[in-house]
Amino acid sequence: MGPTLGNPKNTAEILKKYGFAFQKKYGQNFLIDTHVLEKIIRAAEITRDDFVLEIGPGIGTLTQYLAEAAREVAAVEIDRNLIPILEETLREYPNTTVINADVLRLDIGELVREKNGGRPVKVVANLPYYITTPIIMGLFESKVPLESMTVMVQKEVALRMQAGPGTKDYGALSLAVQYFAEPYLAANVPPNCFMPRPAVGSAVIRLARHERPPVEAADEKRMFAIIRAAFGQRRKTLVNALANEKGLGVTKEQVQRALEASGIRADIRGEALTLEQFAQLSGQL
Repeated sequence: MGPTLGNPKNTAEILKKYGFAFQKKYGQNFLIDTHVLEKIIRAAEITRDDFVLEIGPGIGTLTQYLAEAAREVAAVEIDRNLIPILEETLREYPNTTVINADVLRLDIGELVREKNGGRPVKVVANLPYYITTPIIMGLFESKVPLESMTVMVQKEVALRMQAGPGTKDYGALSLAVQYFAEPYLAANVPPNCFMPRPAVGSAVIRLARHERPPVEAADEKRMFAIIRAAFGQRRKTLVNALANEKGLGVTKEQVQRALEASGIRADIRGEALTLEQFAQLSGQL
């Protein structure tokens, strides 16, 4: 039996049957376009050997497609009101497990050891926009074994993730994501592909985890603190932005010397630096 969800009629019927009310606090928008669902599966490169971690399955629309393609799927859903619906929509898929939990508090490393023998997993998610960045960065920074993340995010966030130096979308998120993964924009998704319709456009982005980061950072946390400070006062020169950030504990003179030692102009702004230059600079500081 193939997927039964993914169109407006079937989605509306199951929501009506359970009297489900959308909760704004969870940022719930369910996909109702089969073409987009198929694009996500293709972009994620799911195979029969894969264990997939899905975050925010909703009523199980994407979960059904994942279960058809993967060896096993664990779907983490925070809203307990969706659990009875998932029990029905995933009844035909014995290779799925639903976990009623907040993914930010779940021990994903333990889940991966239990379900996939500690081998790298593929994460697929239609992420609530208000916690997109904490979820993505939390997964990267926790050192969970990941092969890739294929996620639906707000379009402007997807553009920021893949932006390069000197562009308006380039910022701390661009550098953080690119330090951990190679971003690839797989699809643009208009608001009419969701129920209810969000106010903004969305995009599917695939983040293929680097085996090793593309730059050597002597102190990863220190480098990201410098990056955040550089973009926290975007219009200021890097010297002023870093010297003004009390948490860094550096003076203008120290920043100027570090820039000189790194072969970087003293009047430069943070938005012009590459990831490699930030790594060099953090090493000097």
